[in-house]
Amino acid sequence: MKADDPSLPLPAEAYLNALASLPDMGPARLRALLTQLGARPAWSLLTAPAPGAVRGVLGKTGSEVLHRTPERVLETWVSDARRIDVAERWDRLLRAGVGVVALGSAAYPAALADDHQAPAVLFHSGDPDAVAGGPRAAVIGTRRCTRYGAEVAFELGRDLAEEGVGVVSGLALGIDGAAHSGALAVSGAPPVAVVGSGLDVVYPRRNRELWRAVARRGAVFSEAPLGSPPQAWRFPQRNRLIAALADVVVVVECHSRGGSMHTVRQAADRSVPVMAVPGPVRSSASMGTNSLIADGCAPCTGAGDVMTALGLVVAAPPSRQDRRVTPSEPASRVLEQVGWQPVTIDGLADRCELPLPELMAALDELCRLGWLTEVGGWLERVALGDHRGQPGSGAP
Repeated sequence: MKADDPSLPLPAEAYLNALASLPDMGPARLRALLTQLGARPAWSLLTAPAPGAVRGVLGKTGSEVLHRTPERVLETWVSDARRIDVAERWDRLLRAGVGVVALGSAAYPAALADDHQAPAVLFHSGDPDAVAGGPRAAVIGTRRCTRYGAEVAFELGRDLAEEGVGVVSGLALGIDGAAHSGALAVSGAPPVAVVGSGLDVVYPRRNRELWRAVARRGAVFSEAPLGSPPQAWRFPQRNRLIAALADVVVVVECHSRGGSMHTVRQAADRSVPVMAVPGPVRSSASMGTNSLIADGCAPCTGAGDVMTALGLVVAAPPSRQDRRVTPSEPASRVLEQVGWQPVTIDGLADRCELPLPELMAALDELCRLGWLTEVGGWLERVALGDHRGQPGSGAP
């Protein structure tokens, strides 16, 4: 449907999109408006000739959330609603390839519909049916992960996806990105992401290609309308959705007061089992996970533990014959320094302490043999089974 076609009425989702874009329109207020009034009537109220009637109408709904909404917020809603072109906003959404569903609609994900904090609106890129079937495991952790944590997260994402378990995460740097990279390295269950910004505002920018890959193979969800920046308050909101979508939450690495602990609390609130990967006792990145295990969470040492927690049969490990040519000894040492997190050539040079000509020769060999790939100025290690791991990908 073209939003600029005057012969066609705008769908309710267009008004839903416009309401979600109003300042200070948090999840609770939006849910109350939609529950009490509906998208079209709520928008008509805010754009009515008598703006003073808004408080009176909202007061009669019986909603405590709407009753407590400050007058300044209502005034801002009315002022902004009068300037918003609903059709233009809707057309922008369509052109971006972003879908929107409301709580209560047939297209709304069943996995969230019964949650006590189900979002009133969900924006999505990719196939929303990625959460329609099969078990799902949230694989989460710190942005400031160690190489050990990144490698474990990658392996968990890969092995779980291969077993048919959908990997849910937040597309952040560190553990989140490593887990989704692993899930994308095989042909398995579709990955699912929940983000804390509008779907046209990639955060962090470094993960742009990862966002696109997850949307192509699975789905990326957000409560935020297009253009929404990654504001701090949105991430705890995102974490509750990650917990709600998961049948089990696996924390790979987290600091004692890391954001992952908020997801753990949200999981506990929903009776979703939490597992933790044990780590070195001297590593600050494992303080949170080791503490979770001490408090009674089940340890996770691999995908088999997660499968057991889900009550699923663990298949025999797949054969992983690597047909790539083994790199030379100097190139192998460079590959070890790359690890599983994207790195720039300058960053790698600091780690390797090699003369630049020797480093570039090693990188050329690794890219040519399919062990490394270069994406947007970042070097990434190619896992076994990754479609990028084909010889001849070119030097950085």
